[in-house]
Amino acid sequence: MSGAGGTTAARLLIQASSDIPVDTPRVPAREAAKHELSKPMYHENDPNLFQRGLDRLWSWIGELLNAASGAAPGGPLGLAVLVLVVIGLAAALWWRLGTPHRTVRSADALFDDRPRSAAEHRTAAEAHAAAHRWTEAVQERMRAIVRSLEERALLDPRPGRTADEAAAEAGRPLPAHARRLHAAAREFDDVTYGGRTADQQAYLDIQALDLDLETAKPLLTAAAHGAAE
Repeated sequence: MSGAGGTTAARLLIQASSDIPVDTPRVPAREAAKHELSKPMYHENDPNLFQRGLDRLWSWIGELLNAASGAAPGGPLGLAVLVLVVIGLAAALWWRLGTPHRTVRSADALFDDRPRSAAEHRTAAEAHAAAHRWTEAVQERMRAIVRSLEERALLDPRPGRTADEAAAEAGRPLPAHARRLHAAAREFDDVTYGGRTADQQAYLDIQALDLDLETAKPLLTAAAHGAAE
């Protein structure tokens, strides 16, 4: 082509080539998109780490409940009934057994920080009994028994002695009262560590033991002396 016609054709070819879209390779395009979407402006409203963890937790719980409801007889309603039954059984056991006993006792398991005489413990016990605070009355009366035995030299004063230990040691020079001493120690442990509540009869029993021990004659044998030492 030559002349005006050739020039016109050349212009048309150049214009057509400029309208053809640019074909960008796939990998660079993907990388460019990732780079663009990683900018903070696109993530301002995203949930934080705690919210994402919470969403996953609820999702897991939902899946677990769905699976359990599918396996339980009666579907979701049956699952709800089973959950209520389990809760009811747990509540019944807690009410029946009470607070679990402590397995580790503190060093001052029997006495408090300030040493008091047997007479002071008895006065405190009578004050609690007059106010119908039977648990505290039982505790103070048991302390009065042990302190009285220490004052009579039937027990060596020893910090950290428990009620059970005191009953076992006192039962050697006072064998006729060993059973009642152990019963009083168990009562003390139950109301002090086991979450039980004492009643009037429990206090009257331990009060009677205290009075009987006041006039009890110890068994002064060599074996009893050795046990007391």
